Amino acid sequence: MDFKILGPVSAERNGHPVALDGGKQRTALATLLLAHGQVVTDERLTTLLWGWNPPATSTHQLYTYVSRLRTRLGPRHGLRRHGAGYRMDIGDADFDWDTFGSLADAGRADLLAARYTDAERRLGRALALWWGPALTDVTEHLARAEGPRLEEARLSALENHTEAALALGRHNDLVPALTRQVTLHPVRERLRGQLMTALFRCGRQADALAVYEAGRRVLADDLGIDPGPELRALHQDVLTGTLPPPPAPERERVTPAAPPAPPAATVVRAPHPEPVGHGGRQGLVPAMLPAAPGDFTGRQAETDEVLTALRAHQDAVITGAPGTGKSALALWAAERCRADFPHGGLYADLRTGTGAPRDPAEVLGWFLRALGITPDQVPATLDERVQLYRTLLAGRRALVVLDNAHDDSQVRPLLPGGGESRTVVTGVRSPLASLEGTRLVRLGPMPPEEAVALLTAIAGPPRPDPAAPEVLSRIAELCDRLPLALRIAATRMAARPHWSAARFADRLAPAARRLDELRFGSLDIRTGLSTALDQLDPAARDGFGLLATAGMRALTASDAAALLDTGSDDAEELLERLADARLLEVCGADGDAWLRYRFMPLVRLFAQEQRVPALVS
Repeated sequence: MDFKILGPVSAERNGHPVALDGGKQRTALATLLLAHGQVVTDERLTTLLWGWNPPATSTHQLYTYVSRLRTRLGPRHGLRRHGAGYRMDIGDADFDWDTFGSLADAGRADLLAARYTDAERRLGRALALWWGPALTDVTEHLARAEGPRLEEARLSALENHTEAALALGRHNDLVPALTRQVTLHPVRERLRGQLMTALFRCGRQADALAVYEAGRRVLADDLGIDPGPELRALHQDVLTGTLPPPPAPERERVTPAAPPAPPAATVVRAPHPEPVGHGGRQGLVPAMLPAAPGDFTGRQAETDEVLTALRAHQDAVITGAPGTGKSALALWAAERCRADFPHGGLYADLRTGTGAPRDPAEVLGWFLRALGITPDQVPATLDERVQLYRTLLAGRRALVVLDNAHDDSQVRPLLPGGGESRTVVTGVRSPLASLEGTRLVRLGPMPPEEAVALLTAIAGPPRPDPAAPEVLSRIAELCDRLPLALRIAATRMAARPHWSAARFADRLAPAARRLDELRFGSLDIRTGLSTALDQLDPAARDGFGLLATAGMRALTASDAAALLDTGSDDAEELLERLADARLLEVCGADGDAWLRYRFMPLVRLFAQEQRVPALVS
């Protein structure tokens, strides 16, 4: 069994995820794991789950969460009642926080003993265990209680890793990442001093002094203090040019030679030399991005939002329900800013043909070969691939498009790290919003006029029919104004010129056949919905089917609780999980008491279609 809290809280058995029921169950698991076998009282668990004002049913709900957690984990992973609380003994199971602590402590000992290569290796392995902010998807109460100490441990390990890398003479590679870290943590003087050291050793004395001055102003304005003695001494060394060289510079830097053009991507010769830090050689410029749809229509505001983010040195995450045109928008925006990224574009579909999430290690293999690494030079482990990938992109301006991402933990190893390269991520699930420093661009149904324009762009001008504009608007509404459904409808109309628009609208109108009409060639409106449904745990799938087929135009948590025969908190948790999967949308508030949710018509039809076989069996 593997337990992870350095990112989304999760558990795996033999490499397969253990289904967890939402934020409160994840909070209970993380709390018990962090107790390291000590008893956690009911009072503390209740406070971390609900804060200081728990519901009247909190005792019963706590018992339910722990009981379900025990069932999911199985009897071998010692979760037991003990007095007025619970304790968990994970035995020989792997726990990423414990592994991180051991590696970080060993790396620090190596650093103190001047074993810089060992220190950098161990600390790099420790930092690679982090897939995002620790304790993602837990309650805010646990995040506030435990998050700061975990983050402090990560930053301390990061500073030690940077110190080891500086001692090895890797200052050129460190500048982009250190610049980002100092921006994120402006009052951490050790990080600022490390950036000053790296800049000075790169021959950028003036920039190093400017970094000190910026830090001095921040400390004075925000905290009313001066820099500490170590940072002041470093400033003096930089000012006088007496900063010593690295104590243990590497004897040799290995830069992979450019191989013949690899089959993984189309490549062209770079119009400019490689950036400094890559040997100054003429390299390969990957051109892996597919072409954007030539009939792309509308979405101007969203396109501008993506382009603004990329040009402001931000990554972009495009999210929305299945069929909202996330991939098309990503590729359309990528073509609009091609000139901003002269060192090429990398692309990967992070979903396999069966709908399963693709292994990041496989994707990194593609990217490394596209960047000029021969197959025999591609490292075997994920951590080593990540490090080589980020090293190769340091100093480049490339665009990385990660399409159909499953969650943030799949994406993090594929981010370029510091520097000028940028990333566009598309996906359905809301945890993608936890990626740091990104602009979130949400897509919904197209506005009515844009939906009609897309139909016309693909199908051609309206048929000779006096009611054609109104009929096209009717077709757009029957397609929920979703770009994928509109594209399928328009393609079918274009392939059958003998159909009038009115005839096709009549074919779409009956609910029982609408999903069959929205299928043409490899395009099928059901595909994305099936993938989203398959990613839910069995309880959520059952709840989805029951709620979607209940016939209610809108649902509150109270309505869902009555339909599911459960408590309002559990019902709200399920509604939020369905909203995270974009199978349900929030459509407003009912006064100040409840949010209201609704199913789009095509999602409701899909749910009815899925539920009928289950009822028959």
